[in-house]
Amino acid sequence: MTLSFYDLLLYAGAVAVLFLTPGPVWVAIVARGLSGGFQAAWPLALGVVVGDALWPLLAILGVTWVVSVFEGFMLVMRFIAVGVFLWMGYVLIKNADKEIAQNSALTKPGTWAGFIAGLTVILGNPKAILFYMGMLPGFFDLTSITAPDIAAIVAVSILVPFIGNLGLALSLDKIRDLLRSPSALRRMNISAGILLIFVGLIIPFV
Repeated sequence: MTLSFYDLLLYAGAVAVLFLTPGPVWVAIVARGLSGGFQAAWPLALGVVVGDALWPLLAILGVTWVVSVFEGFMLVMRFIAVGVFLWMGYVLIKNADKEIAQNSALTKPGTWAGFIAGLTVILGNPKAILFYMGMLPGFFDLTSITAPDIAAIVAVSILVPFIGNLGLALSLDKIRDLLRSPSALRRMNISAGILLIFVGLIIPFV
């Protein structure tokens, strides 16, 4: 494996910052948790794992192919990664007061229903692959990564959100209050936005 522990740790930190941004998965976990407790929420977190593995894998394979065709593509993608993080941070801060739309269809009882709900939430956003295509080249040299490197990247992409989602399910009361409190949600969005901008600013130096 060519990636260092520091490389993966930095990437894990970026994924964690993204996870801290409240979104559809948060709402889905809270909705299922309220309707059936942790037993109803954890299958959804497991369903999300599929997308968290699929999107970065497809992004790596796609970017690697493009790199093999166009020289200098990695440098361009690194600056795109900077732009992605800076733009996401700006938009998050700008819309810090915006409430998250809820979907009651995600609360259907049953373990399998929960898994499908998680899969639907994460695969229902094909823009995720574009995000990973913009982000991954900012952290890794995709021209020299090996199969174990790819496995490590995908593992981090899975584990960080999965652990976080299980934590959400276990901390349901606090998360529910956060999503219902405009001031708390605003603080969370602004904090996550600042962190995203910070990540974008340090990408050129990693």
